[in-house]
Amino acid sequence: MEQLLTLDSLFTLFMLVLLQAVLGFDNLLYISLESQKAPKDKQSFVRKMGVGLAIILRIVLLFVLVKLISYFQSPFFSMHSNSFLEFDFNGHSIIVLAGGVFIIYTAIKEIWHMMLMKEHAENEEVKSKKSVNSVVTWIVIMNLVFSFDSILSAMALTNEMDETPQLILMTIAVILGGLLMIVMADKVSNFLQKNKMYEVLGLFILFIVGIMLLSEGGHLAHLELFGNKVEPMSKATFYFVIITLVIIDIVQGRYQKNLLAKKEMTDKATEDKKG
Repeated sequence: MEQLLTLDSLFTLFMLVLLQAVLGFDNLLYISLESQKAPKDKQSFVRKMGVGLAIILRIVLLFVLVKLISYFQSPFFSMHSNSFLEFDFNGHSIIVLAGGVFIIYTAIKEIWHMMLMKEHAENEEVKSKKSVNSVVTWIVIMNLVFSFDSILSAMALTNEMDETPQLILMTIAVILGGLLMIVMADKVSNFLQKNKMYEVLGLFILFIVGIMLLSEGGHLAHLELFGNKVEPMSKATFYFVIITLVIIDIVQGRYQKNLLAKKEMTDKATEDKKG
């Protein structure tokens, strides 16, 4: 227990919480968008309940991974000796790949509905009728999918500590990170609801999150296509893509405003000439 009262352990705790915040951005975006499918008066409750349950399950997952990490990393289905496809699937890779496929499907479905305005309006009505339990369940499930990376990274960060202090520090970090996520999820969701134009941007970022999970899952499965190994998308690349998308969205928005302003001036000048 003395390891918990040192300056090094406090610094490690700070780094763990920071790690939870950085790796939790994509999870936060999913929670904010998914919670909008619940009735409006229940959305804040859904976010708090979903993340709250996920915190409890994350702690359980943390203890399971510490004890049974080898079972999640051991391959159970492999294919080799051919020129076009090779892999070693394990429990970790399957969970990450499934999460990536689901997120890509969700993002494409929502983007498609937005392109079809009539269907989008009908989809908004369906969203409002979706049960609270259903939304909470999906938030918890996807939270656990995103948990694997953060927990494994936390284990790597604390691997020099004894098991008991390691578990205590990581548990505190999970709880603090979850509380921070609850606060930020409300703010992000409220921002997206007040600025609907950024909802499309959020969905495309979510699509990139799905691509990142697929690349990571493929890497964990040692997937090779035609002799080329699947490499994971780095967090630096992920954030660079996000910043690029945000800048494009801002520039595009201002350009459209300038075009509308110019059109209004032209229409006004035309009317004045006619008058």
